[in-house]
Amino acid sequence: MPKVDYALMFVTDDSIKDDNTFFAILEAALQGGATIIQLREKTLDTLSFYNRALRGKELCSNYGIPLIINDSLDIALAIDADGVHIGQADMPYDVARRLMGNGKIIGLSVSSTEQAVQLNAQAADYIGISPIFSTNTKTTDLAQPLGISGLKAIRELYSKPIVCIGGIHKANTKEIIENGADGIAVVSAISKAANPEAATKELKEIICKTGIN
Repeated sequence: MPKVDYALMFVTDDSIKDDNTFFAILEAALQGGATIIQLREKTLDTLSFYNRALRGKELCSNYGIPLIINDSLDIALAIDADGVHIGQADMPYDVARRLMGNGKIIGLSVSSTEQAVQLNAQAADYIGISPIFSTNTKTTDLAQPLGISGLKAIRELYSKPIVCIGGIHKANTKEIIENGADGIAVVSAISKAANPEAATKELKEIICKTGIN
């Protein structure tokens, strides 16, 4: 598998229903320096999700940036996405790997040190610490925020890339990177910004100055 840059993951905002707005923001994030895109859709029907994913893949390919699909292996397989991100209650990692193949990215959400040492996490290409801080973007099924202390504890146990998500913005990005994360994943810090491209560039600059890339 080619080396993947996890420094700045933009997770698409599924509250945006208008496709023109959705893809304008996605392209702004790509222009601003997002290094990987995660397409997350919790409410769309399968056909609409497929069409949005197909168009998203084409756009990401134009910028040479990998696209991964949140949860839905069927969509990931249907569009030949670069990978998939799964949660603790989704398809088991070994099944996902068998279906996706060895050349694809598989990430796993982790909400505790106990989950970080399990075989699924250790086998995944990266883990997403979720949530690192409290967030209003996802309001259900959230564990307690792990905070910087949780990140540091998991960093000691996990040697592969760690991406943090949840309540991340320009004021706390530096602290996250300084304490062992290989990247951040953001939704509203980009999607709700007045200028999504500029917001992406600002986050990327903070990451680069702190020591990644």
